[in-house]
Amino acid sequence: MSTQGLLTASRIGYVSLVSLLAWYFISQGLAASSPYSPWFSVVGFIPILLPLKGIIQGRPYTLAWAGFILCLYLLHSLTLWWVSPEMRGFATVETLLLLFCLTCFSLFARLRGRELGLGLKKQKA
Repeated sequence: MSTQGLLTASRIGYVSLVSLLAWYFISQGLAASSPYSPWFSVVGFIPILLPLKGIIQGRPYTLAWAGFILCLYLLHSLTLWWVSPEMRGFATVETLLLLFCLTCFSLFARLRGRELGLGLKKQKA
């Protein structure tokens, strides 16, 4: 797959993931039975928005470090799947989207970095 195709797939996956998480955190924050305040839900949603500008611009470095942020949400989805049987459908969709994004982000960053000649330089002996 070309880097342009990977970038498009990354953007689609990211927008889908942000939409899904926005729905989840907003519905949890507004639920009367939620043990958390709405502000707690907002704070839980903010980290996923940090790499937004770099993903839109297609910067390989941003997509590389965005994987670290996605790992936080992967931990959330796997924990939710384990402890809340009634939320397993949502947690499964979230996990699959996160794995798709992690894969696309990593492949794009690697291939685009090679195209641009970025990376660690080998030391001459």
